[in-house]
Amino acid sequence: MTDPLPQEEFERIFSRIPRLTVEIVIASSDRGVLLALRDSGPCVGLWHLPGGTVRFGEPLVEAVKRVAQDELGIAVSVGQLLGYIEYPSHYNNGLDSPVGLAFRAQTSTADMPDERSLRCRCAWFTVLPGNMHEEQKKFLARHLDIISR
Repeated sequence: MTDPLPQEEFERIFSRIPRLTVEIVIASSDRGVLLALRDSGPCVGLWHLPGGTVRFGEPLVEAVKRVAQDELGIAVSVGQLLGYIEYPSHYNNGLDSPVGLAFRAQTSTADMPDERSLRCRCAWFTVLPGNMHEEQKKFLARHLDIISR
């Protein structure tokens, strides 16, 4: 595991270029989609797809696996690339400019994870919460037939 970028370097780099992220979509027909609650940063208090920045030279599949382990504390197998999510709301609100590649993922066990066993505060949703990025809501509503807005 490599160390994260120092905050000063992170801000210097990401204030000038689009940031590539991976978004992890873990979903089941009976439980819905797994979302995490932001506990820090400018988006604190928002539900979101677990995700993170792709590191320089890191293969996308490895980034998905790393983010699942770092954010959720679970191992996943990486499935289909569902599409991309652009976040104009970030840029319009004076933040960075991320573009997320959303991948389906399956846990390494047959069971879907219990949200209480995960590293961060998570919950399953079949109806998306109000306090969530609009871009992710639209994306999930388009790509998962188990979701309603």
